[in-house]
Amino acid sequence: MSSISPVAVSQHQARQDAVVKPKSKFRKYLPMYLSIAPYFVIFLAFSIIPTVFSLYLAFQKWDGIGQMSFIGFNNFTFALSDPKFGTAILNTFEIWFMSTIPMLFLALIMAFLLNQRTRSKFAYQISYFLPNITSIVAITLIFNSLFGEQFGLINTVLTALHLPAVQWLSDFWAMKWAIALLVIWRWVGYNALVYMAGLQSIPSDFYEAARIDGANTINIFFRITVPLLRPVILFTVISSTLGGLTLFTEPKILYGNNGGVGNQGLTMSLYQYWQSFATYHYGYGAAVSWIMFFILLAFTFVNWRIVQHGDN
Repeated sequence: MSSISPVAVSQHQARQDAVVKPKSKFRKYLPMYLSIAPYFVIFLAFSIIPTVFSLYLAFQKWDGIGQMSFIGFNNFTFALSDPKFGTAILNTFEIWFMSTIPMLFLALIMAFLLNQRTRSKFAYQISYFLPNITSIVAITLIFNSLFGEQFGLINTVLTALHLPAVQWLSDFWAMKWAIALLVIWRWVGYNALVYMAGLQSIPSDFYEAARIDGANTINIFFRITVPLLRPVILFTVISSTLGGLTLFTEPKILYGNNGGVGNQGLTMSLYQYWQSFATYHYGYGAAVSWIMFFILLAFTFVNWRIVQHGDN
C-alpha cells in the first residue's frame, strides 16, 4: 500500500484553493455587478451604439428604408458648402449671444440681491425655478400667441401706446429676439439658483470686512462676488453654451422645420432635424450632427479659456 506525502497533499490543496477562490470572489461580487448592470446596458444601447452608428451613417447615403451606399466625405463637404447650414450656424450664434449674455448677467444680479434678503427666500426660489419645470412646448405655444403679428398681446399693447407693431414672425432681428426672450425667461431663474448656491459658500466675513472699509454694493459685487464665483460662472457659461448652441424646441414650434421667413429662425439642431426627419436624408443629418459636435467642442473650449483667463 502506497503512502501519500503530506507535502503532496498540501500542494494539491493549494492548487484547489487557487482554482476555487476566483470563482468564489466572482460569486461574491456578482450581485453588485448585476445591480449596476442595467445602467451600463442602457448606456450602451441608447448612447454608445447610436453614437458609433451615427458616425458610420455620416459616410453613407440612406433614406431610412433602402440600401445604404458609401459616399465618403460627400455629406460633410455638402454641409460645409450649403448656404442654409451656414445661415443656421450664424443664427445659432446670434441667438446664443442675444440670450446667454443678458440671461447670465441678469441671473447673477438676481442671485446677489436675493442672497441679501433674510425673509421669503424660499418663495422666491420656487418662483425662479417654475419656468424651468414648465412644459417647454406649452410655454412656446403661449409665447407664440404673445408674439402674434396681428392679434398678439405684445403688439396689441404697443398699438394701444401708439407705438409701431413688431413683426415678430417675419422681421430679421425680431424673429431672433423672440427666441432669445423665450430662452431668457426659461433659464434665468435656474441660473440664478445656481449662482445663489455659490454665493452661500462665500464666507460672510469678506462682505463684512468690505463694508467696514467703506465699499458700496457695486464694489462688493464686482470685486468680491464675481471673482469668488468664477468656478460657478464657468459652469453656467459652459452649460448655457451647450444648451444655446443646440436650441431646437423653441424655433421648431415658433417657426416650423425651416426656421420661418428667410430661414432666420433656423438653428443648427433644427437644420439637422429638418434634413434627417423631414426630408429623410439620414446620412447627411448624421454628418451635420458630427459637425455640430466639433463646433460645440471648440466653442466650449474657447469659453473655458476666456473664463479661466483671469486665473493665469
